[in-house]
Amino acid sequence: MINRILIRIKVLQIVYSYYQNSNNDLKVAENELLFSLQKSYDLYHYFLLLIADLTSLHNRQLDSRKHKYRPTEEELNPNMKLVNNRFAAQLAANESLQKYVSERKLSCDNDQDFLKDVLSRILASDVYKEYMDSPADDYETDREFWRSVFKKVICGSEMVSEYLEDKSIYWNDDIEIIETFVIKTIKRFEEQEGSRQELLPMFKDMEDRSFAIKLFRESLLHGAEYRERIEKHLKNWESERIAYMDLIIMQLALAEIMTFPSIPINVTLNEYIDTAKYYSTPKSGNFINGILDSVVTELKSEKLLVKD
Repeated sequence: MINRILIRIKVLQIVYSYYQNSNNDLKVAENELLFSLQKSYDLYHYFLLLIADLTSLHNRQLDSRKHKYRPTEEELNPNMKLVNNRFAAQLAANESLQKYVSERKLSCDNDQDFLKDVLSRILASDVYKEYMDSPADDYETDREFWRSVFKKVICGSEMVSEYLEDKSIYWNDDIEIIETFVIKTIKRFEEQEGSRQELLPMFKDMEDRSFAIKLFRESLLHGAEYRERIEKHLKNWESERIAYMDLIIMQLALAEIMTFPSIPINVTLNEYIDTAKYYSTPKSGNFINGILDSVVTELKSEKLLVKD
């Protein structure tokens, strides 16, 4: 589930922090990287838990209205279609989800105001209106409702992003990526799988986990060597005018180019150029592209790099 785009971002953040930290303990920094990746997986499960808890909250709200003083006919006999949503019930009973949230102590118990805000937005949405008006009453319709809610109501919501960023500093750069995996997970659910429906693993395979650790280690253990290479091509730039983040990004890019022969050079360059546009200055992408292109040409001329 944690893809290499997110891995690169996490490694970049930890390497940057490593250089800002006077302690410079490699093992501590590596543990922080693994913890940060685990928090990304926490967010994935939190989003899934959110579906079950929003459904439960809606049920409690309807029940409360039934028992208020002089309820209306509609409050006494509410439409229970969302409360009885089959997909939400299956998710709430999912064995993997329940085991994970129990072990990691994940909960929405302290997020009730947030849940109420999200539920209000869902109930006011066109997605909800269409769902309630539809005569279809089956598992696929129930599952598609939540997939649409995630795509159209939760994804891209500034309110949701701000709340989750405040909830955990580790989630600041994860939300958009993890949301796509939640949508993918919802689509994969099958009614016949019941409570044993598989969720996405933390890593697609052990190779991705190894990629994260190796990229981190190589970028630091050979950092001085990579910096020396980079600085040779900065002769037309005043060092104090170069964004420090750009140097870290180029250092990581070289570590990946030199360490992982199976990853094409253009794939690595494109990934880090895109990262620079988001995490550094507006001009960083072109700047980094130019410097790294020169470094790669030099490495090839010295027969130190043979891949394309």
